[in-house]
Amino acid sequence: MIVSEVDLPKNSLLANTRHDYTDSFSGSIHTSSTIDQHQLVKAFFVSSPKWVGALLFLRNKIVAVFGLKTGEAISKEDILSKDFRLQKGDAVGIFRVYDKSEDEIIFGEDDSHLNFRVSLLLTQENTTRDLIISTVVVFNNWLGKLYFLPVKPFHKRIVKSMLKRTLKELKN
Repeated sequence: MIVSEVDLPKNSLLANTRHDYTDSFSGSIHTSSTIDQHQLVKAFFVSSPKWVGALLFLRNKIVAVFGLKTGEAISKEDILSKDFRLQKGDAVGIFRVYDKSEDEIIFGEDDSHLNFRVSLLLTQENTTRDLIISTVVVFNNWLGKLYFLPVKPFHKRIVKSMLKRTLKELKN
């Protein structure tokens, strides 16, 4: 499965928002099944590799010392068993729903050091399902910039891995 880095889509809800950092990754699958937002969100959240959980555990231990937000990960079983409303303000795992349209849902969190948004933008045409995962970050202060320096390389690897795994989950 090919995953490519692309520009932030012009039709994304995030396209006209302020940002200090952005990246977007795209991948496709072929299926005759229509994918709804609940299927997409569940596939995304269950696709996190185990090594990401270990990194988040370590991250939470480190950032707690600085008073930054830490969240408890939600188990795959909880994700699969819950019927998320996916309305603005709803929590899904450690994220909050910030916005949505027919083709896109925006998750994120605001903290003292930075604010971030993650977009899942799914287009469905004939039997092709294109998924673009975009991240937008706004640094609120120097701590946000400092925090993101070591996070950035891991972030890109995590997103690419999760995109591949999400598409695989959606195809099954």
